[in-house]
Amino acid sequence: MDKSLLRFIGVGLVGYIVWYSLYQYWLKDHTLLDEYLIHGMVLTCEWVLRGVGFALYEVSSADFRWQIGIANSEVMLQIGAPCDGLVLFALFSIFVVAFPGKWIRKLWYIPCGIVAIHTANLLRVISLTMINFYRPGAMAFNHDYTWTVLIYGFIFWLWFLWADKLSHAK
Repeated sequence: MDKSLLRFIGVGLVGYIVWYSLYQYWLKDHTLLDEYLIHGMVLTCEWVLRGVGFALYEVSSADFRWQIGIANSEVMLQIGAPCDGLVLFALFSIFVVAFPGKWIRKLWYIPCGIVAIHTANLLRVISLTMINFYRPGAMAFNHDYTWTVLIYGFIFWLWFLWADKLSHAK
């Protein structure tokens, strides 16, 4: 087997194990990282939706916000930790670190990729909130299939861009 392939598999596997262990046994239970991320997503999406003219459910809470909804929707959209994008940020970063390439490029590509993934996830939440208002019957399909394909396809494209163009560019 090629040395670079072994390195990619080894670094990727170790990176994933470290990430999984860190998240499952420390971050998830001992920090508010998911809560802060979800709260920020809700506030950003509400700002955008209000900016384009939607009236939203008013949720007053001293706690972190995890629900969003356009006024008069049947139910509010709830954002849980699996949908906040944190795991996707980690997997994207692990792939780029594991793949060959200059570290100076990795140091700018990883944060730019995370911002791009987060922006795509915000668009996902905004569109799902609108679908939940206009076509609540289509909500489950679009959540489970349409946006899953779009988000993972986008991340695959970012990986491909790194692997094919940026990792070995001069």
